Order: sequence, then C-alpha cells, then structure tokens
Amino acid sequence: GESLALGDDRPPVLAWACEPSSPRGDAVADLPARLDALPPGTALVLDCAYVPLRLEGASALTAAQRDRCWQLWTPNKALGLTGVRGAYAIAPAEAPDRLVQDLHALAPSWPLGAHAEAMLRAWTEPAVQDWLSTQCLPRLRQWKQRQIAQCEAMGWQVAPGVANFFCARPGAPSLDEALRDLRAQGIKLRDCGSFGMPGWVRLGVLPPASQDALARAWSPFA
Repeated sequence: GESLALGDDRPPVLAWACEPSSPRGDAVADLPARLDALPPGTALVLDCAYVPLRLEGASALTAAQRDRCWQLWTPNKALGLTGVRGAYAIAPAEAPDRLVQDLHALAPSWPLGAHAEAMLRAWTEPAVQDWLSTQCLPRLRQWKQRQIAQCEAMGWQVAPGVANFFCARPGAPSLDEALRDLRAQGIKLRDCGSFGMPGWVRLGVLPPASQDALARAWSPFA
C-alpha cells in the first residue's frame, strides 16, 4: 500500500500500536516507554478502534504523549456497524508539515461511502455519545462480568483484559474438534492459534442468552 514519506531521502519509518490491544484486549502498560524509546523520525500510529469500548481503566498515555501520536479512530465497532468502513485520523500536535501534506495528498484515494459519512456525522452527536457512556458501556460491563464468571465455572482460564472481548483457554482435549462441534450448533469462537496463542479462543462479550447457549453446548466437553 501507500506510505507516508519523511520529506527527505530516508525511508519512511512507522511504528504501530493498538491500545486496548488486539487480540487480547488488554491494556498496554509499557506504551509510554515504547513511545519514548522510538528513534528520531519514527511516526507512531495509535490504533484507537477499541478505545470507545474500553470497559475499565484508562490509557497509560498522558494527553501530551497522545498528542505525539498519529491517532486512528473508527466508531463502527462501538456503534455495532462493523461492516461500515469509515474512520478519521488525528495528527500529532507537532506533526511535520511534509507528513501532513502527504496525508492530504493521499486522502482522495480513500473515499467514504454514504453510510460511512452518516456514521461519522452521527458519532459527533451528543445523543450518540450519551447512549454509549450511559447505556451501552454499563451493560457491557455487567455482561462481561457474568460471561467471565461462566467461563471460569466451565473450567476455562481467562486472560485479563479491558475491552469488550477477551481471550480464554478452554482446556479441551481436542480444541479443533470442539470448535467444529460448536460451529455446527451456530456458536463461533475465534481460534487464537493464528495470533500465536494456540489453545486459546477469543470471545466477544455477548448477552446472557448467548452466554448460556455456549455453556449448554460446551457441557459435553466439560
């Protein structure tokens, strides 16, 4: 794909971070240290896709440190519109002029559809932000606590996390077989083997009815 130039003969240097992280959904405690350790001329892109769905704690970055990053935001996950592709970028407070110019030059090749434009406009509405903070997030926190307790009751090991998803190790003798059986019943868990976490699965935080369906389907493997 296209990349940003640094404005001279040096090759572009880009560092990427996601916080809360993926696939674990955990906090990145050493992110400030990573930022401070970057070589001069390195641009840090901070993927903020899961920030609106953070269920506990806060970023380890201070406001001043965040202002040193290129921030990428998309509200599609928080609004339950994952099929709508729309995002926006926030440049560092002291971004080099050349990088900003390059970004503007590339922008016409990233057109937004009508649905994405409507989503981004809605995201700025106070009513939408109020719904997220007062209705959506409190409910997700309750569901997550219940879901983690249920997974632990099934004997699963749950990894710590702060987002609206988490990873767990079921401990099944044959995880592949178990996942195929669950999928045949309409229950889909993400195998984390491709993430370098063999034996683990990733679960989205879902309503109690879905949690109970997983518990019933898992009972033959318990």
